Amino acid sequence: MALLELDGITKSFTGLVAVKDINLSLKEGEIIGLIGPNGAGKTTLFHSICGFHNPERGKVSFNSFNIKGMKPEFICKKGIARTFQIVQPFGNLTLIENVVIGAYNKESRYKKAKELAIEKLKYVGMEHKLSVRMKDLTFAEQKKVEVARALATEPKLLFLDEVMSGLNPTEVNDFIKLIKHIRNSGVTIFFIEHLMSAVMELSDRVIVMHLGEKIAEGTPEEVTKNPKVVEAYLGGEL
Repeated sequence: MALLELDGITKSFTGLVAVKDINLSLKEGEIIGLIGPNGAGKTTLFHSICGFHNPERGKVSFNSFNIKGMKPEFICKKGIARTFQIVQPFGNLTLIENVVIGAYNKESRYKKAKELAIEKLKYVGMEHKLSVRMKDLTFAEQKKVEVARALATEPKLLFLDEVMSGLNPTEVNDFIKLIKHIRNSGVTIFFIEHLMSAVMELSDRVIVMHLGEKIAEGTPEEVTKNPKVVEAYLGGEL
């Protein structure tokens, strides 16, 4: 049975259809990559699943429960967490304070929330900077802390929106290892990424969007040889 299932999800803005009739399913334990050119509707699809947009049509089922139309905080409590395309730290707060905010999704007491936050910061390799303010971190470090904050909600499904964009090759390799580690811990991952080397290495399946529609789905090797994908996105076979 699918962990997440979308049936005919459609979202438009003042007449412009940004996401059109999307059907897909994610099985527990998978890493699914979502690719497509800028403006394809990828982030809008994430927003429509996670409660930041309310689709006009379709159904979003998570663990067989319809979450369409629920607010993001309630969807988070159901077990879906996410990061954002543009990092959204609380800049004047420390790392531990930022991640405690996520931990309150599971722990109501500060002591327990802090313990959980420290555990997740250790998990992403940032435990040595617990008292540093977020605005004093590097870009890659801020992204790690945002992942730690999402993990502190104890999700079953983690959405990553271009978490590797803007990183150097060493930082990208660190994130690839981290994402594999997260999946091996039992968290299903759905991620948007333009860096095709990372998509190829990480994905069990790849979904391709173009102009709001799903145009292909399959293994990384299958989609990179799909003529529709080559024409819409890749510009040639890898």
